[in-house]
Amino acid sequence: MNLFSLEHSRAAYAADFALYGAAVLLLAGLLVLAGPHEQAAAILLLVAAGLAAWTIIEYVLHRFVLHGLAPFSRWHAEHHQRPVALICAPTILSATLIFTMVFAPALLLGSLWRACALTLGVLGGYFAYAITHHATHHWRADGAWLRQRKRWHALHHHDHHHHHGGASGFYGVTTAFWDHVFGSIRRVPD
Repeated sequence: MNLFSLEHSRAAYAADFALYGAAVLLLAGLLVLAGPHEQAAAILLLVAAGLAAWTIIEYVLHRFVLHGLAPFSRWHAEHHQRPVALICAPTILSATLIFTMVFAPALLLGSLWRACALTLGVLGGYFAYAITHHATHHWRADGAWLRQRKRWHALHHHDHHHHHGGASGFYGVTTAFWDHVFGSIRRVPD
């Protein structure tokens, strides 16, 4: 298995979900069972802050890195050309980025428990993003929320094709909030 491949085998693709799901459960379990109970409120706030931070991280990465910065934009274009292919960031890359850009700085600026809490929030957000993105391309939408996310992401893919990799829109996968804030919603023809 190539650790740096963008297109994954079914096993590697599933392993990515298993790894992040296990990491979320382990971090949550560690915080609940071994974390300092007198810091429970601060830990919960940091988990929530990490989840909220993920939404802007997701938006910025998708809009400015995956649609604007080579070689990532070329790699992401492959996903737009083949939306049902099992293409995603290599696990080693995403895990390294989360560790070096979230956990390590939080540890340096705070305590182990606070770094774990913030990382749990970001990791939980990333895991929710991965599941949501997979669902938008591979699952039937039975519920209203997933139907809306699928429509939103389909508009992103459709808009991308019309702009040939230029300005796209509809960048949020798990939420449309930042698209509304930053005005990255394109008019959809009736």
